[in-house]
Amino acid sequence: MDINTLKKNYLNLTPKDIVKELDYYIIGQNKAKKSVAIALRNRYRRQQLPKEMADDIIPKNILMIGPTGVGKTEIARRLARLAGSPFIKVEASKYTEVGYVGRDVESMVRDLVRISVDLVKEEKMESNVEKAKQIAEDRVLDLLLPPPPKKSKSQPPDTESSRHSRESFLETREKLRKKLKEGKLNNKLVDIETKSTHMAPFEIFSTTGGVEEIGISISEMVPNMFGGKPKKRKMPVEEALEYIMKEEQGRLLDMDQIASIAIERVEQMGIIFLDEIDKIAGRETGGSGPMVSREGVQRDLLPIIEGTTVNTKYGMVKTDHILFIGAGAFHVSKPSDLIPELQGRFPIRVELDSLSKDDFIRILTEPKNALVKQSIALMNTEGVELTFTPDAIDEMARISEQLNASSENIGARRLYTIMEKVLEDMSFEAANLENAQVKIDRNYVSEKVGEIAQDTDLSRYIL
Repeated sequence: MDINTLKKNYLNLTPKDIVKELDYYIIGQNKAKKSVAIALRNRYRRQQLPKEMADDIIPKNILMIGPTGVGKTEIARRLARLAGSPFIKVEASKYTEVGYVGRDVESMVRDLVRISVDLVKEEKMESNVEKAKQIAEDRVLDLLLPPPPKKSKSQPPDTESSRHSRESFLETREKLRKKLKEGKLNNKLVDIETKSTHMAPFEIFSTTGGVEEIGISISEMVPNMFGGKPKKRKMPVEEALEYIMKEEQGRLLDMDQIASIAIERVEQMGIIFLDEIDKIAGRETGGSGPMVSREGVQRDLLPIIEGTTVNTKYGMVKTDHILFIGAGAFHVSKPSDLIPELQGRFPIRVELDSLSKDDFIRILTEPKNALVKQSIALMNTEGVELTFTPDAIDEMARISEQLNASSENIGARRLYTIMEKVLEDMSFEAANLENAQVKIDRNYVSEKVGEIAQDTDLSRYIL
C-alpha cells in the first residue's frame, strides 16, 4: 500500500469521525481526542496544498498533561492505527545529552524508520501471497515430479514420441496439482534445501553520542559461517509449501523500494509519542548524576522537533512534518519549566481528567476491548461461562477509585490489578471446572479484595 492509498484511509474521516472511532476504545478525555483529531485532519489538509505552501506548514505538536493511566498513550496509539501511521512511544527520561553514555535523541527517529520498514515489508509480503503461493506450488510439484531435462540447441527437433511424452508429463503434473490443492499430498515427504537462520544480527554500539546503530550482520559479512550453507532436509509437503512460500515472499521484496516508501511515510505521517517529558523539565542548578543533562536533552530534542535531517541505515530522513505528542503528569514540574524554545514547539496544550468511579464502570464494560469482555472470553476457552452482575462492576470501580485516592493514582491500570485479584482463584481452577457457570457479584468481589482494600498498608503492596 503506497502513501496515497493510506491517505484515502482517513480521507473521508472528519474530526468528528476520528473522535467517534477513538470512543470505541477510550472512555472520556474528549478534549484530548478533539486535539489529536484536528492534528490528523490538518495532515490531510496540508497534503492538498501546493508543495511550496505545504512545506512551510509545520505540525501543531501536542502536549498532554495528566496522571498515569488516564489514556494518553492509548489515544496516540489508536490515532496512529487509524491513520496507518508509523508510531513509536519513547520515554524522554531514557535519553541523555550528547557526551553522556546512553541513547541519543536521534535514535528515536531511527527506531521509527525501522518500525515503518517492518510495516511496509508486512504489507508487501501480504500483497505477494498469491504469487508466492503459485511459485511454492510449482517448486513442490518439481520435487514430487521432476521435469524432464531441457533440450540443448544441438539436439534434433521434437518427434511425435517426445511430444507425447511431454503431454503425458503435463497431464500428470496437473493431476498432482489438483491433489496438492485438495491436501491429499500433505503427509508425503519431500527433500528440500533449507538455510540455517540461527545467527542473530550483530550491532555495534558507540559510547560517544549515544547508541549508534551501524546495522552490521555477521551473516552478511561471512555468509558461509555459522551454518549459512544450505542443507537437505526431509519434510511433509504441507510444511514444505509453507516454508517455500515464506522464502518466496521474502525473495519478491524490493528492499530499496520498501525503504523509500517507509521513509516517505515517516516524513509525512510519522508520530512520535514522547512520554515522561516532565522528567526532563527544569533548568540546570548544578549537581551530578543522570539528571544533570536534562536541559541538554531538551536542547538535543529541539532540532529534531523543529525539523532536521537524521541519517539512518535506510537513508536520510527529514523530521519537519513528523507529529510529536509529548505527555507527562507534571506533578513536580510544570510545562513552563521546559526551555522556552521547546515550549514553543508544543503549541497545543490539553489537560486530561482524572478518572472517576463512573469512568471506571464505563471502562470495564463499554470499549471494544473492555476488561470484562476480555475476562469472559478467556474463561470461555476453558468452558467456564462467566457473568458479572452490575453491582460487581460497581464494587470494582468503587474500590479502584478509593485506592487511587488513598495511595498512588495509577488511573485505569488499577482495574487490571483488581480484576486479576478477583479472578485469581477461578483462573487457577478453571481447567478443572467443566461446563461451569460462575456469577461474579458484589459479595464475591468484596470477599476477594474488600478486606485488602480496607487495609491501607496491605493494599499498597497487593493492590
